[in-house]
Amino acid sequence: MSTTRSTPSRTTQGARARARLEITAAIKDEARRQLADEGAAKLSLRAVARELGMASSALYRYFPSRDDLLTALITDAYDSLGEAAERADAGRAEGATSVTRWVAVCAAVRDWALAHPQEYALIYGSPVPGYSAPQSTVPAAARVGLLLIGLLREAHEAGETVLPPLAPAARPEAERIAADLAPDLPPEIAAALVAAWAQLFGLVGFEMFGQFQRVVEDRAAFFAQAAARLAEGVGLTH
Repeated sequence: MSTTRSTPSRTTQGARARARLEITAAIKDEARRQLADEGAAKLSLRAVARELGMASSALYRYFPSRDDLLTALITDAYDSLGEAAERADAGRAEGATSVTRWVAVCAAVRDWALAHPQEYALIYGSPVPGYSAPQSTVPAAARVGLLLIGLLREAHEAGETVLPPLAPAARPEAERIAADLAPDLPPEIAAALVAAWAQLFGLVGFEMFGQFQRVVEDRAAFFAQAAARLAEGVGLTH
């Protein structure tokens, strides 16, 4: 006698997919809470499962290891930061200058960090012992940098840039950077952009991790001034 194996209906499959998304979100939310309380180095799948009332074996079906969960949190954080920066640029006023756009993107990075201190610490703070981020995190991590490259490319094509100074000894490296990251930008601008990118996150990191205590009081005004100087440093003129 033949038997017929039933196939789950689309409704059942959709319900299972929604349930998986909800459980995945709950796991991530609890992991973020633990990051805030204990730090990334002490993140534990067993502790997450315990707080959610799940068996550890059930949680492993969603995240096979601590590193898999960390990778998901890191990717989410980079994507959230990238989305904030992209929204700031997309919502610019008509006729906004390249300098205004640059400062707005920089401000969006700072605002996101202030609103998400634990996520910022996860992606730009001390490395997590025993963890190495996989290549799968790179597209999300590159979003802010690619946005700034695109902004500079548009400004350069519109004739709204000047070439920043470049020491002869630094030219070979600047040419390599340009070839790798932005072949359509002059090496002078490409090298200045990488330096500005590092300075942007250095400024934000100093504020987030307390290095500005008793040094800078009006940090919003200080940051806006610094971001405008970074715009000049990469060669933006308007």
